[in-house]
Amino acid sequence: MIKNYIGAGLLLLATLIIGACKKDKTENTSPPTLTAVTTLTDRATDLQSIGYGEWIIIKGNNLSTTSQVDFNGTLAADSLTYADDNTITVKIPANLTDPINNPIKVTTKYGTATLNFQIKQPGPQIADFNPAAGVVGDEITIDGNYFKGISNVTINGVAATIVSSTQTEVKIKVPTGGTVGTIAITTPVGTVTATKTFGLRHVIYDDGFKNGWTNTSYSTISLDLLSTANTRRGTNAINVTHKGYSAVRFRLASKFATAGYSMVKISMFGGPGTQGKKVKISLSPTAGSYELFLNEGKWTDYQVPFINIGNPTTIEYITFQEFSNFGSQIFIDDVGFY
Repeated sequence: MIKNYIGAGLLLLATLIIGACKKDKTENTSPPTLTAVTTLTDRATDLQSIGYGEWIIIKGNNLSTTSQVDFNGTLAADSLTYADDNTITVKIPANLTDPINNPIKVTTKYGTATLNFQIKQPGPQIADFNPAAGVVGDEITIDGNYFKGISNVTINGVAATIVSSTQTEVKIKVPTGGTVGTIAITTPVGTVTATKTFGLRHVIYDDGFKNGWTNTSYSTISLDLLSTANTRRGTNAINVTHKGYSAVRFRLASKFATAGYSMVKISMFGGPGTQGKKVKISLSPTAGSYELFLNEGKWTDYQVPFINIGNPTTIEYITFQEFSNFGSQIFIDDVGFY
């Protein structure tokens, strides 16, 4: 009798366990709905917008069987998507199709749902532009990121013609009235101004000497002041082959007054073996000096604030001296003040 009762009890217990398991495995077969988006840290406050690449909580119902989260055609990584019946925790991809309007589409085993929501690219970022100077109609290439939806590019506040644009590059034409100044880019997310200035407000060398400046270079192995072999822009550049501590030097006999100007600008191209080698810039009457580091095989645009070289009030000589005791070839172009 006891054995019979034990056997019946075990059978009943097994039946109850199996039944419970079946209930636990019952799926919600209703189609999904989406209601709001929050951050992971504040789940009570519904967001109106958020940026690319952020973690978010998508609120709704019937979400436990989520198989795909689509941000305007860009899918979230499966490994960065976690769902229960009322929420989806997901990381937005780092790049999306649109600069602002990127609706969220969720697919579950039993249907799809879409939530119109603003996911914004970061504000535009300007890394560099080249060349660093130009005349009206010249093409300038601006490198950076988050240029999607670009609506305006200005130089000195004057709108430039946009030739082409991608997320990371914009090509423009220098506008009339925009040959000197700062470059700014506007997208639907905001406006950014480049830290590097465009153009020369006073030219020392540009295809040749300007504004009364003359050559007083010394100790070089060779010096071609009108070389066509490699130019930053235009037709000519200075082609110098240095020996240790030789210098390219320019003079203005009447002396240049720096009032209203803030920096020296120069473009240099490092020849073979020049990577990391130094060129020291100095001014006379004696002020200060500043070291520039060369990049081999490429043009680099340098701008040195007067505050870094002694804040001179007048300048008669400006010297660019090889300062690594290394025989080297360097091309120089677009020298002047801003």
